Amino acid sequence: MRSFLLLLLTMLLLPAAFAQGYKPKAGETVLKLEIEGRGDVYIKLYTKEAPKTTAHILALVKKNFYDGQKFHRVETSPKPYLVQFGDPNSKNNDLSGNGGSGERIAYEDSGYNNVADAVGLAHPLGQRDSGDSQFYMLLDKASFLDGNYTVFGKVVAGSDVLKKVQKGDKVLKVSPVEK
Repeated sequence: MRSFLLLLLTMLLLPAAFAQGYKPKAGETVLKLEIEGRGDVYIKLYTKEAPKTTAHILALVKKNFYDGQKFHRVETSPKPYLVQFGDPNSKNNDLSGNGGSGERIAYEDSGYNNVADAVGLAHPLGQRDSGDSQFYMLLDKASFLDGNYTVFGKVVAGSDVLKKVQKGDKVLKVSPVEK
């Protein structure tokens, strides 16, 4: 009887453990980041709340701009904070985080805060209206960023993957998730 219950429990839980992906709801725009050796991360974009930022990011995705780039910033000490990528120079192992697409996007107040799993447009410190292609994904709450960085999305699946990311990890592909 005990082994039957164990088998039944395994059969019920195993599919959930291996469930992959994220199915967008009607009206949602979702990006999938395939991270080499780590797994996939799904980001729901706030297209209505941050229209210019999300349009810019989506345009870059459609040009395969992010494919092959590496995470150039991973802050985990003294506590998990964020991971960041979007610098095309990282394809050449330049992990300084100084590059971009060359197009500037002004700050948009989406109404969302910098909580765990928030996705925000990065920019040089103190230059709120100079975001470009780099964005961060928060591993924990960072309310000191509120009002200074456009929060344009949220990680809806793959938070566990982000916690394993290390500086230099490669994003193989970024693509929109089809409904």
